[in-house]
Amino acid sequence: MNYEHLFKSLGSRTIRMALVGPKGGFGRSLLVQCRALPGLEIAALCDIDIEGTLAALASLGFANDTARVCNNADDVRAARADGRIALVGDHLLLKNVELDIVVEATGHPEVSVQIAENALKRGVHVAMATKETDSVVGPYLNRLAIENGVTYTTPDGDQPSNLIGLVTWARVLGFEVIVAGKSSEYDFIYDPDAHTIDYLDQRHEVSLDACWTPGDDIAATLAARSKALSMLPQSATPDYCEMNVVANSTGFVPAADALNYPLARLNELADIFVPKEDGGILERTGVVDVFNCLRRPDDLSFGGGVFVIVRCKDEETWELLKQKGHVVGKNGRYACIYLPYHLMGLETPMSIFSAVLLNQPTGSAEQLPHAQMVARAERDFKAGETLAMGGHHHTIQGATPLLIERAKAGVAAPFYLAANKRLLADVKQGDLVPLDALDLQGSALYEAWKRNPSL
Repeated sequence: MNYEHLFKSLGSRTIRMALVGPKGGFGRSLLVQCRALPGLEIAALCDIDIEGTLAALASLGFANDTARVCNNADDVRAARADGRIALVGDHLLLKNVELDIVVEATGHPEVSVQIAENALKRGVHVAMATKETDSVVGPYLNRLAIENGVTYTTPDGDQPSNLIGLVTWARVLGFEVIVAGKSSEYDFIYDPDAHTIDYLDQRHEVSLDACWTPGDDIAATLAARSKALSMLPQSATPDYCEMNVVANSTGFVPAADALNYPLARLNELADIFVPKEDGGILERTGVVDVFNCLRRPDDLSFGGGVFVIVRCKDEETWELLKQKGHVVGKNGRYACIYLPYHLMGLETPMSIFSAVLLNQPTGSAEQLPHAQMVARAERDFKAGETLAMGGHHHTIQGATPLLIERAKAGVAAPFYLAANKRLLADVKQGDLVPLDALDLQGSALYEAWKRNPSL
């Protein structure tokens, strides 16, 4: 694809962008890239931490007078008339800024859904980086965008959009996609000489020598690895959220309610993520799944990348590709095609250009609720308690995430709709948190969720 040709109109117009949530890693990396793109104008920034946002701008080398703090509509209009970035703490003030697109990156679903609705209803494109919101109401917001003649999209640079792009690329080329997946956030780094495993800042003595190379029984090898590394976390809440977005955008369903999370090396993926009858772990095909990247210190990381497993239809062709270094399974029936990176906001301008210049998403043109992320109680909850969400990974304390087919969800609440809600009824350990146990009065997210299209 020649991107200069695709976006040849880029130099003839200026795209006016609002970024909501500029202080996080995603927002910062997008601001970095905006400075290299004169056709992309930062018209507004929105964050409740005004001083923190000003400090972030200063650390990136923006001049002191680049942004002007605005407390009302008149302030906003005056700032824009002077060619300044309107910096607001109240997202409702964004309606006073002439915009082409809003990039939403707050990470707070109850707020972000309102921001997206307001933008779409006034004919402004939306790139939704808050995947927690997308997992709950992406299908509704996508439909709302279509009704208003604009685009709602996942942003490139985050794993869901990158994986959706890889799946659709494969489909257009006629590949049969067996599974679409990603690596979890952090690598498991094994030193075979020292017999240690590094995970983030943790180091443990352990030997994986007996299960480092898969034998004929892949399931047994994976079970041995998981048991040996049981002292470390082998799943992460954001993965379920991201795979929910991908499922809704591709029509795939979860490979397993808890996802499979094999501890796997890159060169093993085309042997692991294949049907059980061919020696792999899958009960069915056309699914989403996640693996934990296992590697040596001198191996390249998967870098938070994405992959698809495709069926090989001509032995001679794939033998040739295998000789060129491509990942082909031992039986020659499956191959892994992958992108070993996601570059956060550094890639997001591609989605902005696609939405504004072509009125096309880099994610899916249509979303339907094929899957639902839910919360399973890991202890007894009593009426009156709040399902508190916190931490870097936006987990619900005392609850475990699952990703199930929407048809199986029944009365269960979406995970991020349940988050931070007060319970009106008891929830027993082992049960999925139901909608009717939640105090949903005043929830904008709930009102939007009820408008999701059905399958």
